[in-house]
Amino acid sequence: MVVSRMSCGRCEVSIDAVFPMSRLGSLPVEHQRFIEMFVLSGGNLKEIAEQVGVSYPTIRSRLDKVIDVLRGEIAKTRRVQGTVLDAVEGKASEAESAAAKLIKGI
Repeated sequence: MVVSRMSCGRCEVSIDAVFPMSRLGSLPVEHQRFIEMFVLSGGNLKEIAEQVGVSYPTIRSRLDKVIDVLRGEIAKTRRVQGTVLDAVEGKASEAESAAAKLIKGI
């Protein structure tokens, strides 16, 4: 599903378009809830483990799963602009510049 309409109830203006979904919004609900707990605890995994009643390694494992899924979402939505050769055009050492830009993740 995609968001295709945004409306203001007060002024009754509506806009029809395809609105991009946030990366966090596209995560499964259980991952979104975990991120909420993580932020509200200030990133303290021990505190989350105590609140939920599970072990620290279990919480760490859940965090690792959330990170993996979020990295996948980022990879799916990342836009590539041009080519490596476009990025290094006019440079003295094209191979070195291209490699450096690939490592940096342009």
